[in-house]
Amino acid sequence: MTVVNGTSEMMKPESVSLHPLGAAAAPVPEMLCIFGTGDLGHSLGLRLLQSGYRVVYGSRRPHSCGLLPQGSQVMSHEAAAQSASLIFICVHREHYGFLETMAPHLAGKVLVDLSNNLKKGIYPEPNAAYLQRLVPGAAVVKGLNTLSAWALQNGLLAGKQVYLCGNSAEAKRAVAEMSTKLGLTVLDKGSLSAAGELEDFPLQLFPEWRLPLRVAVGLTAFFFFYLVIRDVIYGYVEQDKDISYRIMVSLANKVFPIVSLIMLALCYLPGGIAAFLQLYRGTKYRRFPDWLDRWMLCRKQMGLIALGLAFLHVIYTFMTPTRYSVRHKLITLVVDEMKNNKSIPFDFDNTEAWGQDSFYALGILGFFLYVLLGLTSLPSVGGSLSWREFNFIQSKLGHLTLFICTAHGYIYGWNKFLRPSTYKWYTPPVYMLCLIVPSVVLVLKALVLLPCVDRTLTRIRQGWERNQTTEEIGKVTNL
Repeated sequence: MTVVNGTSEMMKPESVSLHPLGAAAAPVPEMLCIFGTGDLGHSLGLRLLQSGYRVVYGSRRPHSCGLLPQGSQVMSHEAAAQSASLIFICVHREHYGFLETMAPHLAGKVLVDLSNNLKKGIYPEPNAAYLQRLVPGAAVVKGLNTLSAWALQNGLLAGKQVYLCGNSAEAKRAVAEMSTKLGLTVLDKGSLSAAGELEDFPLQLFPEWRLPLRVAVGLTAFFFFYLVIRDVIYGYVEQDKDISYRIMVSLANKVFPIVSLIMLALCYLPGGIAAFLQLYRGTKYRRFPDWLDRWMLCRKQMGLIALGLAFLHVIYTFMTPTRYSVRHKLITLVVDEMKNNKSIPFDFDNTEAWGQDSFYALGILGFFLYVLLGLTSLPSVGGSLSWREFNFIQSKLGHLTLFICTAHGYIYGWNKFLRPSTYKWYTPPVYMLCLIVPSVVLVLKALVLLPCVDRTLTRIRQGWERNQTTEEIGKVTNL
């Protein structure tokens, strides 16, 4: 006997042949409810339908809603709430008033609060806590608020981490199971008291990029004004020349590679400092200073900023021959040679040619390795590499990139270091200043590679401590 639309009827003989093994009917998918038919509610409903759920929308005007995902239903808030035990609240906090009047219909339900605010501290209490106070009979779970409508609609959720918090373990478990089916990785942040922290996550503006950006902006500003003083102001005061037009391209094309090289060196300097700190302490079981920890955590961002500045340097270099001042200088030189019937002799010693070709060759090779380092920083590429491969590229190849780019800078000024004209107003040129940090990093790396230093550092990183007893040393060695 089967039940169809609430009435029973005898199984027909011919229907038995359709299921010879007596297989049970497919289970009915779980119904989930969404309050809110905006972009977030629409995208969430679409993703839930794609994951095998049934979706019903609750709306104030169920008969005049816009386009909703195909296969979903739309009802009044009361009717939709009665058809599901798990309800997503995809409305802004200022529209929570209707939920208080619906408190009897929401008793015993799980309410998932996805709301976010425009800025921090706009309300005295978190939205989820306010919602729990409005509907005390429901189990409120704060979560999924870090997902954007765009990510939901395009299915970019695989492995993405989301956070949940709530006072009911059962409610969090239900939301976590649903999130896992969507391809999300769930992290439980505890009780509803953590809702304020979760609501602040989407309001953060590149927290891991703040220190690298501040360093990059500070270095850019310093070297830019330093060059303005040494080139533009010096030329106007001492030589009575107005070369302010160089600010837009020439000075910028000097600042970008300088800051890029220093930022690349700053990616590897904390590793050298950490290595010598471990050697000094004789153990790896002591925390680094907070400033060093923070520095090491933002090395990837520093490297990507350095790569971006290197790209700008390449683009500016390619456009240099098209500049008016360069074309005018070349045309004037050619005209002078034709008038005087005299050409500039070629350097048959090949010194200038060798220097310039080496300069360009190292620049091209350094930029290629730069790009390679940047590509391996992408999760899709880095995830396909083993730990040893990733470490080889980011460490060994990274130091090689720094060495080549530093050599690129040294060759640029190889014949200018001892010229008095180089030191305008007794100040060193910028390419000398930019070589200080990379040179220090390379020297530290060379010292770490010394066999006696490398052997001791390797033992420390394997767990050996300088003050260990003989018995403890034997245990570490056996590991």
